[in-house]
Amino acid sequence: MSNIAEGYERGGNQEFIQFLAIAKGSCGEVRCQLYVALDQGYVNREVAEALMDQHKKLSIMIHKFMEHLKGSRFKGQKYKAPKPDPKLAEFDALLQGYLKK
Repeated sequence: MSNIAEGYERGGNQEFIQFLAIAKGSCGEVRCQLYVALDQGYVNREVAEALMDQHKKLSIMIHKFMEHLKGSRFKGQKYKAPKPDPKLAEFDALLQGYLKK
């Protein structure tokens, strides 16, 4: 979840996809650790299989989201043109007035 949040906050789809890939990899790591926990007797088979199934589904959802973003025309927030700041426009006008003198 933290990787997804960090990727989103980066503001661009390519970085977001990169962090989604890391999160997807983490799902695989959790499944691996569940196999270890099952082998060591820390969890019973039903619990381990249920958790592995949930993580497989989560991995598929992340993958589909990544594919959606790859096909999207939207590039991310950091690629949007900034909204003009009225105060900055006023300052620019004043500055231009002084420069003309």
